[in-house]
Amino acid sequence: MRAARVYLRVSTDEQDLTRQEAIVAAARAAGYYVAAVYREKASGARPDRPELLRMVADLQPGEVVVAEKIDRISRLPLAEAELLVATIRGKGARLSVPGIVDLSDLVADSVGVARIVLEAVQDMLLRVALQTARDDFVTRRERQREGIEIAKRAGRYTGRKPDLAHHRRIIGLREAGMSIARTAALAGCSIAQVKRVTALHRAKAAAVSERGVNDDAGVSFGFSRPGTLE
Repeated sequence: MRAARVYLRVSTDEQDLTRQEAIVAAARAAGYYVAAVYREKASGARPDRPELLRMVADLQPGEVVVAEKIDRISRLPLAEAELLVATIRGKGARLSVPGIVDLSDLVADSVGVARIVLEAVQDMLLRVALQTARDDFVTRRERQREGIEIAKRAGRYTGRKPDLAHHRRIIGLREAGMSIARTAALAGCSIAQVKRVTALHRAKAAAVSERGVNDDAGVSFGFSRPGTLE
């Protein structure tokens, strides 16, 4: 039975991996034994993604890396993306990604010039896909930057709005006694986000508490609270 390792990735903590989960069932339906599923919330333009690195380290000869699209694997500059792919191949594994023509079986059955041509075609198709993924990333970032600049000049830029419902869930889990790691798992986010949201919540709570103390002190000494009349 062919073995596969499935890599699922979104770029931010606010995004959801649910849609990509269907890939796992699809891989099994295609006859793969799914050795592991790696879920990551990090930019594809980062080479130091923990789950990606763990997957590469886990790869065994003959296994297949399955992903939704090539940009789930990489949005790195071409040279770095090719190095990543070379590392995967160096482990004796290969990629199975929609949109990437896989000529591995044909290459294995070929010899001489035919084999060289097929390998060259496979490399060219993969290189084009990797470069396209990088170009799309750069274009999106540039458009985002331009949009922010326009909004700032017009006085309409307010920054990214936080997902308050998600933040409340994180705080609720932490206040229920869950560890940071367990909260991240249950909330479907990163440990870093749990730490950020928890720290922000504590800072706000401390500010409210301090304001309450100051207000009480003001009343006891006969001072008016802001916005009140005596």
